[in-house]
Amino acid sequence: MLDFLLSSDAIIALLTLTFLEIILGIDNIVFISIAANKLPEHQRSKATNIGLVLAMLQRIALLFFVSFLIGLNEPFYTIKNTWLSISISWQAIILFLGGLFLIYKSTSEIREKVETPSHDKDGVKSKVIKSLKQAVIQILIIDFIFSIDSILTAVGMTNGLHPNNDYNLVLMIIAVVISILVMIGFANPIRKFIDRNPSIQVLGLAFLILIGFMLVTEAAHISDTEFFGNNVGAIPKGYLYFAIAFSLFVEFLNQKAFNRKKLKNHK
Repeated sequence: MLDFLLSSDAIIALLTLTFLEIILGIDNIVFISIAANKLPEHQRSKATNIGLVLAMLQRIALLFFVSFLIGLNEPFYTIKNTWLSISISWQAIILFLGGLFLIYKSTSEIREKVETPSHDKDGVKSKVIKSLKQAVIQILIIDFIFSIDSILTAVGMTNGLHPNNDYNLVLMIIAVVISILVMIGFANPIRKFIDRNPSIQVLGLAFLILIGFMLVTEAAHISDTEFFGNNVGAIPKGYLYFAIAFSLFVEFLNQKAFNRKKLKNHK
């Protein structure tokens, strides 16, 4: 096995998988940051670290059920009539419900931030997430939703890399462990930055709404959904991440201009 792990093909696959897990984990970090920031200050870092460690264990456990996950692609019920055609699978249901959960959660958070007076902020936090356990459960639920897509992608990338599937499984587990360790290193600084900048919080929630909508359309796409003969296409993830990166860049310029103006006024 060591010879395989040190081979050029395995190293390239490991680097690619790790990068993929980190990129897909950005969505997770935004959600974790928003969930953890609703806890008391002394519990936030703990919730972030515990949530990510449990997420790593959850992803490793899911990797051992790869055949089950692949089976989630198989449709178990089909609807066909004059205006609608859809082949429903468990994977599509998970993505659809996960997308709705993200949209609901994010819009609720934005509504509270817009409509609730700032002096009642602590009261709002306690209503939404009352305990460390509740925050960790929410983190695990959303990580499970994101894990389905990323693990199936990882399986597709390692398929045929080695005749022994156990070797490919070890490679995927190493990639998951490395990516989670990287995310643990960056999650708390990102969480603190989001907490210090309300505009970034709203922007992050808006991103989660986009991601939720993407999950809903992805569920429709893998179900071969047709409305009045028109197929529902998948939204390319590259477009979405480019939009997020561009929005963050614009917000960065906005923050820099605001700080420069504030410094000039103080002088």
